[in-house]
Amino acid sequence: MIGRVNLKECVRSADLIQSSDPDFRVLADGSVFTARALVLSDEKKSFTIQLSDRKTQMKKEMVVLLEHPQLLKKRPTGKTVLRRAKRRWAPIPCSMQENSLGPFPLFLQQVISDAAQNYTIFYSISGRGVDQEPLNLFYIERDTGNLYCTRPVDREEYDVFDLIAYASTADGYSADLPLPLPIKVEDENDNHPVFTETIYNFEVPESSRLGTTVGVVCATDRDEPDTMHTRLKYSILEQRPRSPGLFSVHPSTGVITTVSHHMDREVVDKYTLIMKVQDMDGQFFGLISTSTCIITVTDSNDNAPTFRQNAYETSVDENAYNVEILRIPIEDKDLMNTENWRANFTILKGNENGHFKITTDKGTNEGILCVAKPLNYEENRQVVLEIGVNNEAPLTKDVIRVTPMNRALVTVHVRNQDEGPECIPASQYVRIKENSAVGLKMNGYKAYDPENKNSNDLRYKKLHDPKNWISIDEISGSITVSKTLDREAATPRNDLYNITVLAIDQEGRSCTGTLAVNIEDVNDNAPAILQEYLVICKPKMGYADISAVDPDEAIHGAPFQFTLANTSPEVNRIWTLNKVNDTAARLSYQKNAAFQEYIIPITVKDRAGQSATKTLRVNLCDCTHPSHCVRTARSTGIALGKWAILAILLGIALLFSVLLTLVCGVVSARSGKKFPEDLAQQNLIISNTEAPGDDRVCSANGFTTHTANNSSQGFCGTMGSGIRNGGQETIEMMKGQQTLDSFHGAGHHHTLDFYKGGGHVDTDNCRHTYSEWHNFTQPRLGEKLHVCNQNEGHVSSQDYVLTYNYEGRGSPAGSVGCCSEKQEEDGLDFLNNLEPKFLTLAEACTKR
Repeated sequence: MIGRVNLKECVRSADLIQSSDPDFRVLADGSVFTARALVLSDEKKSFTIQLSDRKTQMKKEMVVLLEHPQLLKKRPTGKTVLRRAKRRWAPIPCSMQENSLGPFPLFLQQVISDAAQNYTIFYSISGRGVDQEPLNLFYIERDTGNLYCTRPVDREEYDVFDLIAYASTADGYSADLPLPLPIKVEDENDNHPVFTETIYNFEVPESSRLGTTVGVVCATDRDEPDTMHTRLKYSILEQRPRSPGLFSVHPSTGVITTVSHHMDREVVDKYTLIMKVQDMDGQFFGLISTSTCIITVTDSNDNAPTFRQNAYETSVDENAYNVEILRIPIEDKDLMNTENWRANFTILKGNENGHFKITTDKGTNEGILCVAKPLNYEENRQVVLEIGVNNEAPLTKDVIRVTPMNRALVTVHVRNQDEGPECIPASQYVRIKENSAVGLKMNGYKAYDPENKNSNDLRYKKLHDPKNWISIDEISGSITVSKTLDREAATPRNDLYNITVLAIDQEGRSCTGTLAVNIEDVNDNAPAILQEYLVICKPKMGYADISAVDPDEAIHGAPFQFTLANTSPEVNRIWTLNKVNDTAARLSYQKNAAFQEYIIPITVKDRAGQSATKTLRVNLCDCTHPSHCVRTARSTGIALGKWAILAILLGIALLFSVLLTLVCGVVSARSGKKFPEDLAQQNLIISNTEAPGDDRVCSANGFTTHTANNSSQGFCGTMGSGIRNGGQETIEMMKGQQTLDSFHGAGHHHTLDFYKGGGHVDTDNCRHTYSEWHNFTQPRLGEKLHVCNQNEGHVSSQDYVLTYNYEGRGSPAGSVGCCSEKQEEDGLDFLNNLEPKFLTLAEACTKR
């Protein structure tokens, strides 16, 4: 080695390093070696190093200048002679060759102390190789300081020995400080490079491009790093099979790549490479090791599947389906049971009606052709299919360019079978006008026998007719109108009235079809006004809109014409009709119209002239919203119907019942009975019991007979609540301990009129006694509720009586109880036809 140059100053990564002088060799780290033995003259010598970087396409040159070191010149006469200074006790560089052959003991060097000039010095050493493992490898002569090695040394085991030399006098005095004495073992190329694995296994697809990386091999060398002894070079010694050469290895990195695109797994699926590595950068005297590399070629879809034949024939019975008719084998050279081998079959032509389907047998890779829909011999006696095949995985690009899809023809012969009648088409249509005469005959559903192409031997039956409007002739299949057809009553879908027909041949085989009857509309329905009763709030509402509908078709329907029918001059003077749209009109009144209910007949006519008149009741009311209008009778001479009068009487009877119930409560209060002690534990007292109790018998006139103590207790009602105690009833209105009896005095079965001076019960003065009863009970009921709403500590309790806030205005007609004592609904239909003034009463009395 001559020296080292810094190549990175020119090019950071050089792929190619060449010397212009063949006598010198330059390595990648810049080390310059002589290629052979040279004798250099005194003159300077130079050569050029050429550097190339293939990635960046950069090329540079570096000039190397060699010259001899300057020698000491002869001292000129007359100059001062320089004297050597006193040698000091200092480390002396020392080395020895690895695996030296001797002779042993091998002299290494002499250690001399500066103190030896004045004293008799004795030398000794210590450290690894002397008094530490390996023991007795080095020793020093005590008097002379000569250092010896006793046997060969392996650098890979010990690369350096750090000894310490001592200089002392005979009496043990240390003449100098201990001297560190390192001994370096010079490396020898005595270790072969070794591959990290004995056998390498790699895989590469057969369709790989040039330069595809297959894998990397690696070797190690135990010799000294960064020397020629550990500079390794890789190469391929042998490839099996030998031809053709498909792989190469990078000499420095050990990367194996492909150098050919002719790999074919179907020909050779595995290659074996004998890899060689050599130190000394591959020079002939370098040490060598080998390893085996097995490269498996994996499958690519580079072989298209092919049919064994170009044409196939098979047959099938007509009307058969879901049956297998043919198996089609194929050939594919790719690896079995992989997506490159498994086939996908496709029917390219001839299956436009979807009669066939083809699948793949996963085990044999055959195509299975089946019939998916029945075939008709009379329609098609032979079908020719074109079938194509490819793989689940797509072909490689190179194969796609040159190999089209493989195809084969399959001819399917249809065998004739004796079959029943056919109902084709499944739905047949006929048109009949609405309201056609009964007995009208028309052509009906026609089926046919596919064998003879006629309907002579067929019989027909009707399976389903929603309205039984049509009858079918058994032999001819013709239809007859048996009832009047009403298009509006049929509510057909898409104006079609569907009849299901059964056709039967002589052998009993049958088919079904649908006869769709298109009922043509006639103008047999007049338009009808939707509204019957209107409320118009004057003056907030200046009009009301009315609308009409016509169940006939649009050609016989809107636009409608609204007019006032033959009405009185008063109605014509107050009311007017104006068109809003094709199906609605606006009913308006004059400003001077009086508040009352008007009877207004209105005629509506469709475009074809069909008309109808309807009497509309319009209530012109003084209100802000129609729901607030009080439907009371006005003094305008309006006549009341018998049912309205009956409803009024029932209401009056109900009011009398309420008043008499209050009287019963007053009389029963004289008994002085108190509320039970557990009353404070109750949350609500049920007071709306509508059915008679176990000790009451309610008569038809509303009076109640008390069965306990054989005493009459008055009239049944809901304003008071009796409390049973020992077979008697009473109502106690408390203000402290004061009752109604104590307020007016003691008595039995007295009313408020008795306390005011009357001593008997006068049912004609019920209205007067109720007002006084109300004035008496209101403040005391409040007191009672206040007491009941307190717990034992007279503190307000929130779990007994709750205060109900005002929730807004209720019905203008007030609230009444049920005015009928009948326990069944029979006989209450009259309530549906009451006059407007009693609608609220009727709604309240209707049993829910």
